[in-house]
Amino acid sequence: MPQDIEWRLPRHARSVGRSRVLLREQARSWRIPEDTRDTAVLLLSELMTNACRHARVSPGREISARCVVRDERLRIEVSDACDDLPEPREASADDESGRGLALVSALADEWGVHPRSCGIGKTVWFELKLPTTV
Repeated sequence: MPQDIEWRLPRHARSVGRSRVLLREQARSWRIPEDTRDTAVLLLSELMTNACRHARVSPGREISARCVVRDERLRIEVSDACDDLPEPREASADDESGRGLALVSALADEWGVHPRSCGIGKTVWFELKLPTTV
């Protein structure tokens, strides 16, 4: 049976930390293994940071984070109201940022981005495989 939860958070830097806490607690209650949980929290943090920093939207818009466990996979989605699709880039050794999507690409089993079904904004997602005992 699928497990599914969604949070709506303000587009503010504090929401990144809040989303990490919410996911860590939820993943623990779903008995997701610690190593998978830690990876999911790291990658969610990267997607939330991107949404907070780069989503050029009017004040008051929220970011949603959705977590779903289905078919031995954990899927995390972050949606915002900005239509600009993110693209991985190569950060130089001196850059202080710009590695988020490279991390997602390296650590997730799959990831992607698509326009939201409502026609406004986008959803960036990743999936991690779970052991069959979850």
